[in-house]
Amino acid sequence: MVAILLVLLLILVLFGTGFAVEALWYVALAVLVLWLLGFFMRSGSGRWYRW
Repeated sequence: MVAILLVLLLILVLFGTGFAVEALWYVALAVLVLWLLGFFMRSGSGRWYRW
């Protein structure tokens, strides 16, 4: 019984970690797309972001 609970807990942790990593990949991809759009659409030689 304890072994089954440990296996289920391990599966839950791995699934949660995998989902978080996949979500971070989507966030990173969105930031990259925004950065590239800003890089190509900037006006003049100034930066398109403020920081």
